[in-house]
Amino acid sequence: MTSPRLQIGRHSEIAQVYVVTTVTLGRAHFLAVPANAAVIIDALRFVEGTKRTCSLAWVVMPDHVHWMFQLRSGTLAACMQMFKSRSGRLLNQTLGREASLWQPGYFDHAVRCDESLRRHAVYIAANPVRAGLADRLGEYPHAWCRWPLQE
Repeated sequence: MTSPRLQIGRHSEIAQVYVVTTVTLGRAHFLAVPANAAVIIDALRFVEGTKRTCSLAWVVMPDHVHWMFQLRSGTLAACMQMFKSRSGRLLNQTLGREASLWQPGYFDHAVRCDESLRRHAVYIAANPVRAGLADRLGEYPHAWCRWPLQE
């Protein structure tokens, strides 16, 4: 996730929909604890509350987060910096630690086709099913999707 190659061709465009993935440092399973996942969800909602994003889907997995949103203001980098900084700081306060929560960098994909928005959202929501953390879509408590979920 820290490769400079991830930034090749990266640019921010207002109204563009992005799917981002960010991973905990060392793939530590900090987010498997429901209270910790709640801190991450609060940070996602905080960023949306600043009007920088409009969330379409997200899932908080034990060691990573997938988030699909439309960028409303600022840059993709500033949005991710706000999310990672706030979530890391608040989770560290909760856990009584001072180490980094997230690996440097993140993976992003600009969604280019309106028809694929729902497909991407369902893919994100199905991540816990593929990982064996839920038996069916909509069952995992740390996932949200703007559209009704159907397998």
